[in-house]
Amino acid sequence: MKTDDFDFVLPEELIAQTPLKDRSSSRLLILDRENPEKIEERHFADILDYLKPGDALVLNETKVLPARIFGQRADTGGKIEVLLLKELEPTKVDGKNFTTWECLTRPQKRLHEGKSILFFKNPEDNTPVFGAHVEKILPDGITHLVFTEEKKDFLVKLDDLGVMPLPPYIHKKLENKDRYQTVYAKNLGSAAAPTAGLHFTPELLEEIAKKGIEIIKVTLHVGLGTFRPVQVDDVKKHKMHTEAYEITPEAAEKIEKVRKNGGKIFAVGTTSVRTLETVALRNNGKIVPEQGETDIFIYPGFKFQVVDGLITNFHLPKSTLLMLVSSFAAQKMPLEAQESLAGRDFILRAYNYAIENKFRFFSFGDAMLIL
Repeated sequence: MKTDDFDFVLPEELIAQTPLKDRSSSRLLILDRENPEKIEERHFADILDYLKPGDALVLNETKVLPARIFGQRADTGGKIEVLLLKELEPTKVDGKNFTTWECLTRPQKRLHEGKSILFFKNPEDNTPVFGAHVEKILPDGITHLVFTEEKKDFLVKLDDLGVMPLPPYIHKKLENKDRYQTVYAKNLGSAAAPTAGLHFTPELLEEIAKKGIEIIKVTLHVGLGTFRPVQVDDVKKHKMHTEAYEITPEAAEKIEKVRKNGGKIFAVGTTSVRTLETVALRNNGKIVPEQGETDIFIYPGFKFQVVDGLITNFHLPKSTLLMLVSSFAAQKMPLEAQESLAGRDFILRAYNYAIENKFRFFSFGDAMLIL
């Protein structure tokens, strides 16, 4: 199975640059895995028609950090761009627990272990908001930075200084940074939004709950593992980066109750899928209260144990997200087809339909429901 097997050509004008005024007015493509030839087109608010009383909707309530910050080397003044990916164990300095982060830095070649970076609110400022010490530079492009603040103070200053880490294919400025957050975002820690959730409004969630669908929230902090490109030819040789997740006792109990009563589990986004299937893999198919880190990589041949339906956006060519969706699409096919590219063919047919019918792609784009 090759990475190029998951490639497709997308006209640039179909990459959504801004969110719609009404979140739930985006278009929705319905795919039925038991009837692969059928493609149905609706609007996102119509998703209520496909959820039944007793089912569960599982949301990822992570909240995006304003994780892109700009600084300069303390010794040379050279400009450095930093993207915060994941918080590490704090570093004790003079009795204080300084917050420490795994980061992407650009250009990394300008940095050296032991050197310092200063971060200013404005270029004309003389006093930095905070600084950072380069603790470690890893060969895979990762840098560990120790910031000169304890976590609480750092997050307050970051909210003022940082910029929302929009993907590189979005070239327009985001006027309202809350539009890159889900309406239920709660737990701060992601470097990117779980974009399938961006379509929900409080009103739509209220209608879903009134219908008797259980709304359950888990957390997976989106980091490098979700959006790093696949750089190997053989899919199976790709190594995912770890991301932190949590399922609370209340969430685990609700999920198992729905499953026991015959309800279906609908995952909102690939991050919710990865959280649920990670915990199931580690606990003989059961969902239990758990927190930890996952590097689960789902591609065709993976055996899903929990997720019955998937709500997802349209994903980049050759991405791990497209591979996950292709794997899920094949789950109701014969066993030999599940381990082949049949699921990919199913999904790419749907993508071709979306392209021909001018659907909007990627983070601020339209959505799919795979039943």
